Formats: sequence, structure tokens, C-alpha cells
Amino acid sequence: MIRWFHFAAPQNFFALSAKLWPACIVLATLLAVAGLWIGLGVAPVDAQQGEGYRIIFVHVPASWMSMVIYVAMAFWSFVGLVFHTRLSALMTRALAPTGAVFAFLSLWTGAFWGKPMWGTWWVWDARLTSELILFFLYLGFIALTSAIDDPKRGDKAGALIALVGSINVPIIYFSVKWWNTLHQGATITMTEAPSMAHAMLLAMLLMALSFWAYAIGIVLLRVRRLIVERERQSQWLREWALSTPQTKEYA
Repeated sequence: MIRWFHFAAPQNFFALSAKLWPACIVLATLLAVAGLWIGLGVAPVDAQQGEGYRIIFVHVPASWMSMVIYVAMAFWSFVGLVFHTRLSALMTRALAPTGAVFAFLSLWTGAFWGKPMWGTWWVWDARLTSELILFFLYLGFIALTSAIDDPKRGDKAGALIALVGSINVPIIYFSVKWWNTLHQGATITMTEAPSMAHAMLLAMLLMALSFWAYAIGIVLLRVRRLIVERERQSQWLREWALSTPQTKEYA
């Protein structure tokens, strides 16, 4: 059995993350290469959108990840507030920059997709606007937690933003159903068979898995750096630094 509470301790998670993050980055790279190769070179041309539709192989997975990461932030914020675990706050802080990157990537690629399809770079569509709000929530979280000198106060303030802001995630997802928007509905759902060609679907799923692996890897790496900052005076970190030649400056 996996001892989940065992890894809740920063020193135990620090050792685990050292083994996991490089593998995640390698896996993300391989999946991205395969996904882009199929998406750009194998998948057929869309009958309505032509070659321009291929941006969805980045846009859609990035949009998914921007929402998933914020939900993960809300989850870790809840765990931190309820159980007062040190690692939870570090996970929330580590997730925010990656979520902001994916939200920006979603908006940026969406603009390039919207220009030829809608004739404009931006419209105040319900989904686009709520995704923009999500991006600002990420930036607000990062700015607030960075501005508060006391780490514990910053963690609590950030947790409140993450929990309150999570209300925006279902708004993004259901906006095309709740309001009359320009943005098209979901191509892949849990209740209906996909309407796209198999090569398109495969490329989309490979890119989604690539983004998942990248997010996990980069978050684990960022958590390690945060643990070093928070646990600098801990005996276990000094012992680790002394046993690792390239990190003796932490001793």
C-alpha cells in the first residue's frame, strides 16, 4: 500500500519528487512529439476550418489544464486549511505559475484560432471572458502570496483566493450551454462518441497527456525549490545538502 500520509511530510515528499519529476518531463516530451506529429502531419484537413483547425491540438489541452490545475489548487488549499499540512500550501503555490501559463496559452491560441474563424482576435464571449478571469485569478494568487512576508499568512490568503475562485471553473466549462456564445461546444464528452476523426482524437489525447505529464513534472520541481526555501534550517535538509555535492550551499 502507498503510505499517503508518509509523503505528506516535506522531507519524504522531497525524496519522492526527485525520482518522479525527470521521468515526467521525458514522458511529456515524447508524448508531445508524437501528438504534434499526428496532429500536424497525419490528421486530415477539417472540412469547414481547413488547416487552421490544427491549433486545437494545443488550444484545447491547454484550456483543459488551466481548469484542472485551478481545481487542484482549490483541493490543496482545502486540505491545507483543514489539516494544516505544510506540503499542501507548497503544492498550491507550485501549481499557480503553471496554471497561469496554460491559461495564457489557452487565450493566446484561442485568439489565433478566432481571427480566421470569427474575423476578430477577441470577443467578449462568455467562455473567453471567464477564461480571462481565470488567468487574472492565477496572477492575483501569485501576486498576493508573493506580497505577504509571513509565509503562513500568505498561504491562508492564497488558499481563500483559490477556494473562492474555483467557482469560476464550472462557469467556464458550462458557459457554452448556459449562454448563447460564439465558442463551439465540447467536441469530446463523457456521454457521446467523439465526432472527430480518429487521428484527430489521438493527437488531442496525446497532447493532453503530454501537458498533464509536463504539469506534474514542473510542479514537482517547483515544490522541491519551495521546500528548500521553507525548510532551510531543518536538519534533514542540511544532511541532504552535505550528501549532494552540487547542493552544499544549502548546508
